[in-house]
Amino acid sequence: MPTFNLKINGKTHTVETDADTPLLWVLRDHINLVGTKFGCGIGQCGACTVHIDGNATRSCLLQVSQIEDAAITTIEGLSEDGSHPVQQAWKEIDVPQCGYCQSGQIMTASAFLNENPNPTNNDIRNAMNGNICRCASYNSIEEAVKVASEKLS
Repeated sequence: MPTFNLKINGKTHTVETDADTPLLWVLRDHINLVGTKFGCGIGQCGACTVHIDGNATRSCLLQVSQIEDAAITTIEGLSEDGSHPVQQAWKEIDVPQCGYCQSGQIMTASAFLNENPNPTNNDIRNAMNGNICRCASYNSIEEAVKVASEKLS
């Protein structure tokens, strides 16, 4: 079985697994970083979103063999203590209901705000469009992204 060296949250992890194992399962089953959630397995819901070299990416779609040289950031690596401005905004607005999708939402929002620190409401809706929330907290999510953008300014 092949071995892969992955840079996750600033640390190198060596993983022995099949080359076609999705990053999602490497994170959860091999490294015990369970903040990244399994939602649909086909890249449609956004629950498994992580950053790959700073870009929001669905971890269920990436094979471990495709990302050995990439910098991977999970929700656990966004900040150790929840102090990232997006996490603070999520708490301030009290976004989560069931909370299942929230790590993916936060990872999408933080990557988006790195690219567009002063978004319009339409920009936010377009950026967050691919993340599904079964509780329909979309208005709160949009408000939290606005608050986070102000915190980042």
